[in-house]
Amino acid sequence: MTSSPALRYLTPKDTDVKLPRQIHVKNKTPAPIQITAEQLLREARVHQDSVIRPPNQKINDQIELNEYRLRKRKHFEDLIRRNRWNVSVWVKYAEWEDSQQDFERARSV
Repeated sequence: MTSSPALRYLTPKDTDVKLPRQIHVKNKTPAPIQITAEQLLREARVHQDSVIRPPNQKINDQIELNEYRLRKRKHFEDLIRRNRWNVSVWVKYAEWEDSQQDFERARSV
Protein backbone atom coordinates (compact mmCIF):
# COMPACT_ATOMS: atom_id res chain seq x y z
CA MET A 1 0.00 0.00 0.00
CA THR A 2 1.48 3.37 -0.96
CA SER A 3 0.59 6.83 0.31
CA SER A 4 -1.25 9.12 -2.02
CA PRO A 5 -1.29 12.92 -1.57
CA ALA A 6 -4.64 13.09 -3.38
CA LEU A 7 -6.30 10.65 -0.95
CA ARG A 8 -4.45 12.08 2.09
CA TYR A 9 -3.79 8.92 4.04
CA LEU A 10 -0.51 7.65 5.45
CA THR A 11 0.94 4.18 5.34
CA PRO A 12 2.55 2.55 8.38
CA LYS A 13 5.94 3.24 6.76
CA ASP A 14 5.16 6.99 6.71
CA THR A 15 4.27 7.02 10.40
CA ASP A 16 7.07 4.72 11.59
CA VAL A 17 9.15 6.43 14.28
CA LYS A 18 12.69 5.24 14.97
CA LEU A 19 13.68 5.70 18.59
CA PRO A 20 17.31 5.99 19.63
CA ARG A 21 18.93 2.89 21.05
CA GLN A 22 18.43 2.63 24.80
CA ILE A 23 21.57 3.16 26.87
CA HIS A 24 22.09 0.68 29.69
CA VAL A 25 23.42 2.20 32.91
CA LYS A 26 25.39 -0.25 35.02
CA ASN A 27 25.69 1.72 38.26
CA LYS A 28 22.33 3.22 39.24
CA THR A 29 23.24 4.18 42.81
CA PRO A 30 23.22 7.91 43.58
CA ALA A 31 26.55 9.72 43.85
CA PRO A 32 27.72 10.40 47.41
CA ILE A 33 27.99 14.14 46.64
CA GLN A 34 25.31 15.72 44.48
CA ILE A 35 26.36 18.71 42.31
CA THR A 36 23.85 21.29 41.10
CA ALA A 37 23.90 22.96 37.70
CA GLU A 38 24.70 26.25 39.40
CA GLN A 39 27.81 24.73 40.99
CA LEU A 40 28.92 23.35 37.63
CA LEU A 41 28.54 26.77 35.97
CA ARG A 42 30.32 28.56 38.81
CA GLU A 43 33.24 26.12 38.65
CA ALA A 44 33.45 26.46 34.86
CA ARG A 45 33.55 30.24 35.19
CA VAL A 46 36.41 30.01 37.72
CA HIS A 47 38.48 27.80 35.43
CA GLN A 48 37.74 29.80 32.28
CA ASP A 49 40.63 31.75 30.76
CA SER A 50 39.96 35.44 31.22
CA VAL A 51 42.00 36.52 28.20
CA ILE A 52 41.67 34.85 24.83
CA ARG A 53 44.92 35.29 22.98
CA PRO A 54 45.20 34.76 19.24
CA PRO A 55 47.79 32.20 18.15
CA ASN A 56 51.23 33.42 17.17
CA GLN A 57 51.58 33.76 13.41
CA LYS A 58 54.74 32.96 11.54
CA ILE A 59 54.97 34.52 8.10
CA ASN A 60 57.29 32.52 5.89
CA ASP A 61 57.33 34.34 2.56
CA GLN A 62 56.37 37.53 0.78
CA ILE A 63 53.05 36.12 -0.47
CA GLU A 64 51.88 35.36 3.08
CA LEU A 65 53.00 38.82 4.19
CA ASN A 66 50.97 40.48 1.44
CA GLU A 67 47.91 38.36 2.31
CA TYR A 68 48.30 39.29 5.98
CA ARG A 69 48.50 42.99 5.11
CA LEU A 70 45.41 42.77 2.88
CA ARG A 71 43.43 41.00 5.64
CA LYS A 72 44.52 43.58 8.22
CA ARG A 73 43.59 46.50 5.93
CA LYS A 74 40.19 44.94 5.23
CA HIS A 75 39.65 44.51 8.98
CA PHE A 76 40.41 48.18 9.66
CA GLU A 77 38.27 49.36 6.74
CA ASP A 78 35.34 47.26 7.96
CA LEU A 79 35.72 48.80 11.42
CA ILE A 80 35.74 52.28 9.90
CA ARG A 81 32.65 51.49 7.82
CA ARG A 82 30.81 50.42 10.98
CA ASN A 83 32.14 53.23 13.22
CA ARG A 84 32.85 56.08 10.84
CA TRP A 85 33.05 58.72 13.58
CA ASN A 86 35.20 56.69 15.99
CA VAL A 87 38.53 58.54 15.84
CA SER A 88 40.47 55.85 17.72
CA VAL A 89 39.87 53.37 14.88
CA TRP A 90 41.27 55.85 12.36
CA VAL A 91 44.31 56.48 14.58
CA LYS A 92 44.98 52.74 15.06
CA TYR A 93 44.69 52.20 11.31
CA ALA A 94 47.15 55.03 10.61
CA GLU A 95 49.56 53.73 13.27
CA TRP A 96 49.42 50.25 11.76
CA GLU A 97 50.15 51.62 8.28
CA ASP A 98 53.03 53.57 9.80
CA SER A 99 54.39 50.37 11.39
CA GLN A 100 54.25 48.74 7.94
CA GLN A 101 56.48 51.54 6.59
CA ASP A 102 53.72 52.62 4.18
CA PHE A 103 53.94 56.33 5.04
CA GLU A 104 51.96 57.64 2.09
CA ARG A 105 48.99 55.42 2.96
CA ALA A 106 49.34 56.31 6.67
CA ARG A 107 49.16 60.00 5.82
CA SER A 108 46.08 59.48 3.66
CA VAL A 109 44.34 57.61 6.49
